[in-house]
Parts: sequence; C-alpha cells; structure tokens
Amino acid sequence: MFLAFCTSPKREIAENPETIEVEEEWVELFNGKDLTGWTPKISGYELGKNYKNTFRVENGILKASYDEYDTFKTEFGHLFYEKPYSHYRLRMEYRTVGEQTPGGQTWARLNSGVMLHSQSPESMEENQNFPISIEMQFLSAYDAEDRTTGNLATPGTHVEKDGELYTNHMWYSDSKHYRNDEWVSVEAVVLGDSIVHHIVEGDTVLTYRHPQIGGWELEDETGWVEDKTWVTEMNGTPLKEGYIALQAESHPVEFRKIEILDLSEEYK
Repeated sequence: MFLAFCTSPKREIAENPETIEVEEEWVELFNGKDLTGWTPKISGYELGKNYKNTFRVENGILKASYDEYDTFKTEFGHLFYEKPYSHYRLRMEYRTVGEQTPGGQTWARLNSGVMLHSQSPESMEENQNFPISIEMQFLSAYDAEDRTTGNLATPGTHVEKDGELYTNHMWYSDSKHYRNDEWVSVEAVVLGDSIVHHIVEGDTVLTYRHPQIGGWELEDETGWVEDKTWVTEMNGTPLKEGYIALQAESHPVEFRKIEILDLSEEYK
C-alpha cells in the first residue's frame, strides 16, 4: 500500500514522480521496424486479426491508420504488448493526425490513449469494444474547443479520488492544450494498485489511487461485455497488474519512442 513505502527511492516515486532518483534501465517496447511483441484486438474480429491493416509501422512510427476503411462502424482497436506489468514507468510520444474516419463517433474525434492494467487480450469477447482497464486518454484540441490531455477514462473500472471511490467514467486533467499534428510527450507512473500518476511534457497533470474493477456489472450498453458473470464476481477487485495497450478509435494517431522502466524489483 502507498503508506507502507519506507525507502527513499520508493517514496520519491510515490510522492513526486518528476524527481525520481533510481537507477534507470529503460526498455524499448517498440523496435521502430515492425509490430514484434504487439498483438491487435479489434472489436468484431478474432484476436490477432489486424483488420484493414489498422495498426502498422511506417518510417519508424507506429500508426493506427484508416486509409483502407470506407467507413468506421464499431471497429475499436487495441494493440496489446505481450506481457503484463505491475509497477513501472511508461513513456512515449503521440500525435493525432489528419481527419477522423467517416462514421466515427463525435467523441472519438482527435481521441486516443493507452490502456493501463488492462485485462488480457485473450480474455476479451470478440465484440468487446474496450478492455477493462484504466486509460490514460490522449485528446487534441480543435476549433475553439480547448481540450486537455492525459485524462483518465475508466472502462469497467473505478479509482479513488480524495479518499473516496470515484465512479465517473471521465476525470479530466489540468494539462496544457495540444493541437492536431503536434507531438506530445507523455508518461504514466503506475505502482500496482496503490497510486498512478499521469505526466504530460514533464508535468504531473493527474494522480489517483487504488484502481479496481467496477461499473460494467450495472451496464446494459452493447460493446462492453455480454457475459457479466465474471465482472460481477470481480467487482471491487484491486488492479495490481495488467497489460498495456495502445488505442485506435477512428481518428488516425501515431506513436513513437515507447519505453518502459520496470520498477517491480523496487516494490517486492
């Protein structure tokens, strides 16, 4: 638990993620050449089927692209890294590009993210739109609407805010605003089920605690899960670890410099 942290490096990470003073051995999750280590799961299709070449690598950049789509229906996509993590720092750069694919939902315009502590891709139903996870949401601003990034979305999950259970689906950060085609540097500091920090361009813009499964057992909306047995039984279960997945929601998005610093040895 958070209050049990007792050594200096651990408390440094927990209290102030911008001044971490531990030996850093970052590992590249994306090799800049292909999708080695990553598996797509696109709603409506079996695990591993990269429908219409949605996820691809071009010129050293990992892309979610829609140039082979005529229209977007409910092909929400997630690209899963091959192994789960519990305590870690994850960093990358992203940018939204171009125009949204015809048919995409209004809220999905200039919208992407990275799923943290996600359920395994193998456990997802074929028509499941989103994995149970905590999402660090990436939004670009457009027109006269300034939208923050590094927000929290909670598909099938809850977190704690100010010591109380936070059950809203969205929690918006206090980040600066970034436009389409602008590269943004982001980092998530995830410490098991104790505390999570969202960092944008070096600034901590959101912090929450005790992520846990919850919410979908009460939902009737299609696209969540048809079999609610397990989400009901798991309601309130702490999310101590999980998979990392990049998101594709109908607006083209690009990622690069995806790296992880595994902190699990620090928190044994």
